[in-house]
Parts: sequence; structure tokens; C-alpha cells
Amino acid sequence: MEATAMARSIFSPSPLIHLSSPKLSSSLSINPSARAQKFSPLSISESKKLSGHLVKCAPNGEVATEVQTPIEKSFPAFPTVMDINQIREILPHRFPFLLVDRVIEYKPGETAVAIKNVTINDNFFPGHFPERPIMPGVLMVEAMAQVGGIVMLQPEVGGSRENFFFAGVDKVRFRKPVIAGDTLVMRMTLVKLQKRFGIAKMEGKAYVGGEVVCEGEFLMAMGSE
Repeated sequence: MEATAMARSIFSPSPLIHLSSPKLSSSLSINPSARAQKFSPLSISESKKLSGHLVKCAPNGEVATEVQTPIEKSFPAFPTVMDINQIREILPHRFPFLLVDRVIEYKPGETAVAIKNVTINDNFFPGHFPERPIMPGVLMVEAMAQVGGIVMLQPEVGGSRENFFFAGVDKVRFRKPVIAGDTLVMRMTLVKLQKRFGIAKMEGKAYVGGEVVCEGEFLMAMGSE
């Protein structure tokens, strides 16, 4: 008799967990209208309002939106200190050997920063190389020397357009290839100027996407008119 009573007490349903309990059933029930409010899809008008926005859902069910800037508006243009027409007034180079498109920073007698837009239409790409277009390293050095010429051929330095020469390079290193579509950003800094001998030493670095692709030391020679 005692064993039978014990078995009945163990297997009989407990009133604390009985699903028919009104308190438990009310706590487990989900309000259909509340569920619809949280998880209902956006209407067409709402989805239009959210276009161009990043939607984030917080753990508490709140929705936050962040405005996303289109990629074509995310990158500002380079400033223009000297345009191509002003560059042509300073440098004697012409097509196909003028390798500076724009000066974006200039400090008289000290430094210049300029860009060269490398495109597949550049005349050296058909031969260097047909299967893998890479800007020749010697032309990167030439482009940097032309930026140096913009510094040297100014009244502050006293160079002459008719008697200005690229005299030599030292410690040149090519770090990464430059390909069609890249923008070559070149900085040339005047390190030493000996007007008596008409010799100037410059340091140069070229960048693509903020990374150094070429660097070296340059020697410029100036003659008298």
C-alpha cells in the first residue's frame, strides 16, 4: 500500500506546472498584435524612406538607421594648386613625355606634391607589357624628376627653363608595381642647393593609395643662360 501511494504521488501531475493553470497560460501566451508590431515587414513607402540607409536592429527590438554615403561621394577630389596649363608654362616637356597632371601642394623653394593619373591610354602600356600593363620604373623616376623641376624652375630657386637638367639618381627603390587606373602621388623635397655650382639635391617619394611605390635621391643641375 505504501509503495502504491508513493508511485501515485510521483507520477501525478503537479499543480505548479499544469498547463491548464490560468496564471501560467496567461504568462506563456503571446499577444498577436505585439508580435505583428515588432516583426511586420516594411511597407513600400517605408522601404523607400530607408533606401540609402543602414538599418540596425538592437536586442530590445528597436530599429536604428544610419545614413550611408554613396561610394562615388565618399572620396574628395585632389586640390588644385597648379593645373596642367600652369604646369606647361613651367616645364618644357610635352606629349608624350609630360608626366605631371596636377600640383596639389607647393611650398616655394621647398617642396611640391603632384599627381600623375595612370591610364591604359598611356603610350608606354602597349609595350610594357601587353599582357600585364605596368608603368615602367624609369618613367616613375622621370615623373618625380619633373615634379622636382617645378620646385627648381621657380624664382625662389632661380632655375632656368632653358638650362635645367636631370643630373642623376641614387638609392632608388621600387616597392610596388604601378598599374593602369592608379593615381601616382609624388612628393619632391629640396634638401640642398648650391647656387654657386648650380647643383641641387632632392629627395622624392611616390605613393599609390598611401603606400610608397618608389623612392630615391635626385641630383639636378642648373646652368646659366
